[in-house]
Amino acid sequence: MLTYPATIPLSTRSLNHLAELLRAHRACRGTRYRRLDPGRQALLVLAHLRNGDTPARLAGGFGVGATTAWRYIREAVDLLAAQAPTLGEAMQRIGQLAYAILDGTLIRIDRLGGEQDRRHYTGKHRCHGVNAQVIADAAGRLAWVSPALPGSTHDLTAARHDGIIDALTNAQVMTFADKGYRGARGTVIVPFYGRKLPEPMREVNRSHAKIRAIGERAIATVKTWKLLTKLHCCPRRATPLLAAILVLQLVEEQRYSG
Repeated sequence: MLTYPATIPLSTRSLNHLAELLRAHRACRGTRYRRLDPGRQALLVLAHLRNGDTPARLAGGFGVGATTAWRYIREAVDLLAAQAPTLGEAMQRIGQLAYAILDGTLIRIDRLGGEQDRRHYTGKHRCHGVNAQVIADAAGRLAWVSPALPGSTHDLTAARHDGIIDALTNAQVMTFADKGYRGARGTVIVPFYGRKLPEPMREVNRSHAKIRAIGERAIATVKTWKLLTKLHCCPRRATPLLAAILVLQLVEEQRYSG
């Protein structure tokens, strides 16, 4: 088997943060020996999350078994996910923004069967996936990402399910969203709807679209983590993966306050 060196487009901040988490976790459990030290395990996990490398490929490069690589990844993801801010905690910072941008994104997934197959299929995209709600700030930076729901869930239903609409309204944050959130009310602003709108309304819609386009940067930021291109795991693992990536992204941008 051939191996080769590769790069991960992340700073040492993410590596050090995850390595310290793993080191503390091992000390708490009294772990005496592992094939990889915390730094090497953190590097393996970041390669999986950022570059999308599979546990089988990483196992060969790091000199461990595929099962061990999978176990290392799951352990680290769960530790990171436990650090992710809740919606209430995120609102403490989001509430200070001039405005926020709310949008939903679909993350494709393949390991389904039975009833799950039906619930996770979305006719809009004609594929299976999970729905994640993303809140961005005025600069297009990722502020928070919701737990994953089945891909057939409508964006407005998902936002209500997670309490996002109420949280934004209670925080009195003006929030821009697309037509999929019609009926949200509160502080959520959506474009005017209709085919033959007067020019003033069409101008408002154009301005609204320009602001919402900034929020696409946050979704693009989420998708730079190549693992999310298409998940090859149980849909229940999508939520901790999203939470772990949120923490790492905040660390990477030096905005993590946990």
